[in-house]
Amino acid sequence: MALTHSQGIIRRYFIVNGFDGALTMLGLILGFLFSTPTDINNIINVCMGASIALCVSGISSAYVSESAERKYVLTKLENAMITDLSQSSHAHAARIVPIVIALVNGLAPLLISLLILLPLWLYKSGVVLPISPLIISVFIAMTVIFLLGVFLSRVSGMSWWLSGIRTLLVGILTAALIFVFVG
Repeated sequence: MALTHSQGIIRRYFIVNGFDGALTMLGLILGFLFSTPTDINNIINVCMGASIALCVSGISSAYVSESAERKYVLTKLENAMITDLSQSSHAHAARIVPIVIALVNGLAPLLISLLILLPLWLYKSGVVLPISPLIISVFIAMTVIFLLGVFLSRVSGMSWWLSGIRTLLVGILTAALIFVFVG
């Protein structure tokens, strides 16, 4: 990763798609909260369908775009050096980095979605929760959104509290829009 300086790209993909996963789950769960009561199995199935789709989309889109980009950069380097680099560490990185980026891009929304759905599975398995599992999932989604902002603060040098609040406001705005248009 050091050769390609791709740590920043990987971090951005994690944040961007993790944020997508959290907001997608927030939107789905709020949609279910504002709708006619639905069986917990249906809610889980719909949310899992969206989570899997985000994962597959993230992996495939990142792999296709990053592979093309890395191949382009390698070809430019080969042309500038007038040599074949297919056995070099640059070529190895051009093959490996897209795979790593694709996995991060796809697994971030999936793992975050699974965390947000945890209260629904607990409820389904018979665990008694103090409040609705949907409400708990909304709180988890908002917490994850806040924590993604905190993570961003480490990169930007911004106050962790301010950065977390800024991303949390996006979650609150999303919830408000869903309330206005669905609720």
